[in-house]
Amino acid sequence: MKILNFGSLNLDHIYRVEHFTGAKETQITEAPITIPGGKGLNESIALARAGAEVWQAGMIGEDGQMLLDTLQKEGVHTEFVRIIPEKTGHAIVQVDIMGQNAVLQYGGANNCITEEFIDEVLEAFGEGDVILLQNQISCLPQLIDKAYDKGMQIILKPSPYTDSLLKCDLSKVSMFLVNRTEGRSLTTFVQPGDMMIEFRTRYPHANILLTLAENGAFFVDKESSLYQPAIKMKENDTTGAGDVFIGFFLSSYLDGAPIQAAMERAAAASAISITRTGSASSTPTKEEVDELLKQMKKSK
Repeated sequence: MKILNFGSLNLDHIYRVEHFTGAKETQITEAPITIPGGKGLNESIALARAGAEVWQAGMIGEDGQMLLDTLQKEGVHTEFVRIIPEKTGHAIVQVDIMGQNAVLQYGGANNCITEEFIDEVLEAFGEGDVILLQNQISCLPQLIDKAYDKGMQIILKPSPYTDSLLKCDLSKVSMFLVNRTEGRSLTTFVQPGDMMIEFRTRYPHANILLTLAENGAFFVDKESSLYQPAIKMKENDTTGAGDVFIGFFLSSYLDGAPIQAAMERAAAASAISITRTGSASSTPTKEEVDELLKQMKKSK
């Protein structure tokens, strides 16, 4: 079983602010930090640091060499990352004094994915392989259809929620990875319990991982519903914490670990990440996660 992450590759420009900038307001900040980002890259690095073998597919511009270098350094397969004559996707990230973030995103090369490129990439994958997707690239409906036709397991993080998701046949998705905002947008419900019931009603063949930040996470499948509380640590920057959770959860889940163990490992990884700055750069190693879990067991 191979894991293909067909997703976004961004340059994240991070600005520290006292509060999120409002209408007609100007804030003076220190020089921004530019680091690798994009949900595709973030989740590939989290998967790799958790111990999984993963292939990244996507597009960058000539200004995105940092992203390619980062993926290769982490051991992610990059033969399906294309450099094209377009600006690399980027994000403007405000991080306030509480560690919360607000993001402006420009798609750039991420919006240049074509059906021809999809066919070229999927030629190397087949039935039973896993494809991880987010809503930050073009041709997502076609990508879902083509991966489904090949018999791949489709795991979708529907972020950000846009009308383009309405064009996707979501009945083909094997697992949804959603936070409270995405869950509300897809189901119209506010309470986590109602969201999960609605997901199970609409997509009875899919599993659901619902992450609720400091309120923990739920996993729901045909047989059961499991809850994992958040592991509390001092927040510095929450950017990318959800991607870290997803990467570590999927690494364990796809390796056959019990769901509860996979969720606990993901919670530990996410807790470590929020003590650091950035998205991909904040991802812990599997050794760091193992050490935290070891310390937690000792303290019980």
